[in-house]
Amino acid sequence: MNAKKKRRLMFAAALVAAGGALAAGIVWQLGQNTMYFRSPSDVASGQVRQGVAFRLGGLVADGSVHHGTGADVHFAVTDGKSDVPVDYHGVLPALFREGQGVVALGAMQPGGTFVATEVLAKHDEKYMPPEVVDSLKRSGRWKEGGT
Repeated sequence: MNAKKKRRLMFAAALVAAGGALAAGIVWQLGQNTMYFRSPSDVASGQVRQGVAFRLGGLVADGSVHHGTGADVHFAVTDGKSDVPVDYHGVLPALFREGQGVVALGAMQPGGTFVATEVLAKHDEKYMPPEVVDSLKRSGRWKEGGT
């Protein structure tokens, strides 16, 4: 094999190695940014570790909304089987109210409370995230045509 062929082979090998490293980096980053959906029953059964970010979805439990000082809000998310207490500091969506569908982004804390960084409420009378619908159907609380 002459020098020209060796250079081409080394260049091709370097190109393949760089492409593989780039692909591995992309896959790793996508894995780091994945946020899973969990229901209150999933949380109660211990499927979620403390400090790991995930989406908690269900219904805002009746009688659970309490406003603290400033923008602090405490409420519970339920799927009919289990309730998870939620602490949130911020402005709630205009459609947020008891008995309505909600998805909160955040993580569990050592005391068993979910600390939300963002709270999303359903945007009209018919819509509810598919994950929340599936969770409510599993718990038997789903009513066709809405909540």
